[in-house]
Amino acid sequence: MAGYIVQFIIGGTIMLLAAMLSQSKYLFLSGIITLLPILTLMNLNLQVHNMTAENFHLTQRNGIIGAIGMIILMMIIYYCSGFMKPAQSVLVGVGVYVVFMVVSKMTFA
Repeated sequence: MAGYIVQFIIGGTIMLLAAMLSQSKYLFLSGIITLLPILTLMNLNLQVHNMTAENFHLTQRNGIIGAIGMIILMMIIYYCSGFMKPAQSVLVGVGVYVVFMVVSKMTFA
């Protein structure tokens, strides 16, 4: 349990620093996007020590599907924001994302 608390504190500190050091107008979002790969590598390093090869490959596959889903989410929101209100664009993007993730889970399960 203490390990999770330490990881939470480290992750939160990194996210806070990313938000503070970002030069974008949207400080928090830019900081998260900047440091997500670093946090992913840290998480992967922690997981590798406690996984079998089969579980590791399953996690890799799920990570790739999740990354593709996030790309689809961002693309749909960006595309729809050209002719919809921002809130509607986000709702449509989230809807498409949920459908993609459910279909992917059923396809690759």
